[in-house]
Amino acid sequence: MKKTIILCAVVLLNFACVDSNKKQNEAKAKDSTSVETTPKEEMEKDEPKIHPISHASFVMEWGDKIWYNDPVGSVEAYAEYGNPDVVIISDIHGDHFSVETLQALEGEFSIITPQAVFDEMPDELQKKSVVLNNDDDLIWEAFEITAIPMYNVTEERLKYHTKGRGNGYVIEKDEFRLYISGDTENTDEMEALQDIDLALVCMNLPYTMTIQQAAEGVITFAPKKVIPYHYRGMKDGESHMYDTQLFERLVSMEAPEIKVKRLNWYPEN
Repeated sequence: MKKTIILCAVVLLNFACVDSNKKQNEAKAKDSTSVETTPKEEMEKDEPKIHPISHASFVMEWGDKIWYNDPVGSVEAYAEYGNPDVVIISDIHGDHFSVETLQALEGEFSIITPQAVFDEMPDELQKKSVVLNNDDDLIWEAFEITAIPMYNVTEERLKYHTKGRGNGYVIEKDEFRLYISGDTENTDEMEALQDIDLALVCMNLPYTMTIQQAAEGVITFAPKKVIPYHYRGMKDGESHMYDTQLFERLVSMEAPEIKVKRLNWYPEN
């Protein structure tokens, strides 16, 4: 059964709502290298700004809030954006969830997480966290957050992500709707999404889906804009970057109205 959680900014149990006035420094925009950039004047008024860190990890500026998605690795990579107001975590795997990284973050922040991740947290992180199960809603500040099931459907990949364990997320503010896929294939739940303004969609083997699957899913739910991310995987036993240019061509051929924006998620390469 779908459950909606309403969080009060004044009194919360085990979930720290953060007053934006507590931030000591305004998050500074990062001059991140990208294959394609969007001029400021072309951005919609309330569109979130995505700053890739690496693979699944990114910082998002939306309104006056700083979001960290699946933060792992050194906190120095995040420092120039300021402390997070909220952290969202999708799954238990090490490229999405790091106790050490979360413990190293400074300031007050809230964590939104699936139950499987919560269960692996120490007490001090659990006290900052609220659990969101698949299909549940969360009202936080001016944002509505919905947990979207993320999982594998191909027989040989079922062992990587079982249904019900991890979350993708739809986040909405002022009628702008953002989708973060997490580690998923093009499931029925993904293809049933509606009115998505911006989607971040994974594509890597053997863990998630092929480029063709990702393109088919995106063409089906038809976001206005899509950013491919989480595209480092394995091929013939070696690390491999999956072809986001091919993804863009596949989407553009069938649905030219969908804008594909390719960012540099692996600056070390």
